[in-house]
Amino acid sequence: MSPAVRARALAVAGGLRKLYPDAHCELDFKTPLQMLAAVILSAQCTDKRVNLVTPALFQRYRRAEDFADAEPAELESLIRSTGFFRAKARSIREAARALVERHGGRVPGTMAELLELRGVARKTANVILGTVFGKAEGVVVDTHVKRLAFRLGLTRRTDPVRIERDLMACLPREDWVFFGHALVWHGRRVCHARKPDCGGCGLARVCPQRGV
Repeated sequence: MSPAVRARALAVAGGLRKLYPDAHCELDFKTPLQMLAAVILSAQCTDKRVNLVTPALFQRYRRAEDFADAEPAELESLIRSTGFFRAKARSIREAARALVERHGGRVPGTMAELLELRGVARKTANVILGTVFGKAEGVVVDTHVKRLAFRLGLTRRTDPVRIERDLMACLPREDWVFFGHALVWHGRRVCHARKPDCGGCGLARVCPQRGV
């Protein structure tokens, strides 16, 4: 990673801290298990929609054992509006089954163990580790982060894993968790996919506006 890119990344991180000092994951949860289920549901779905679905879901299923033993049709009906509900229901049930069989019903706190669960990739694992356990193992790369990292000139990659590596290489570890959440917030509020508000952007001074 070049010194210029590192300097830009630090400037972006500083700008994000001024714009969004309280940036955090916007999924509603009370337990690590609830966060795991919510993040699985958030794939190709908005956090707002997931937060409308999870109150009834978490009322019905409280423990990993409950999710593992859930009737597929009932679980699918509760999460239908999040899209891809059959695949998501299967992932939740099988992940919960693995928690019961291998982790005493608890969500593990390491990247390696989380990646063994169905429906969990690095993005999901990073959200859980950073939000639930306060561990900075990487940078969350969702569609917003992928788009903004390119526009801001922090990566030329298109693969999320490689984008994450680039961001990790140009940011201090203590910024990893915040940076992912704050960049998501900026993507949702200002730097939209089709019509970014460059005129009202607090990062315009350091942004090369690639692809805009």
